[in-house]
Amino acid sequence: MKIVDVAVGVIKRQDMIYVSKRADTLHQGGLWEFPGGKKEADETIAQALIRELFEEVNIQVLNPIPLMVIEHDYGDKKVRLDVMLVEEFSGEPSSQENQLSRWVKIADLAQYDFPAANLSIIEKLQQLAS
Repeated sequence: MKIVDVAVGVIKRQDMIYVSKRADTLHQGGLWEFPGGKKEADETIAQALIRELFEEVNIQVLNPIPLMVIEHDYGDKKVRLDVMLVEEFSGEPSSQENQLSRWVKIADLAQYDFPAANLSIIEKLQQLAS
């Protein structure tokens, strides 16, 4: 089974993280997510992140910091999430894809339903915040 490489941006402002709800029609639909998307063959992960966050939430990422890499097998799909912390950006994040989105306190992230592959991201953020 082919692994899908995904660039994930954890957009952080003080103790808040920007999250969006996946469209019901998508894989893992109806769950919350950190913005990002599939890496194209000719891109680095950082390039994919910069492109995806501009397309999805209309921000210019200035200095993404590698946070962690997660490989997860959903049964129907395998993903490799290259997760990057985004604290430096220009613009105000807003969904360009008609997704419900909001800023959430790091301490409150566990109250939202995320795909299984994202749970270790939340744990990492809570460790860093404590």
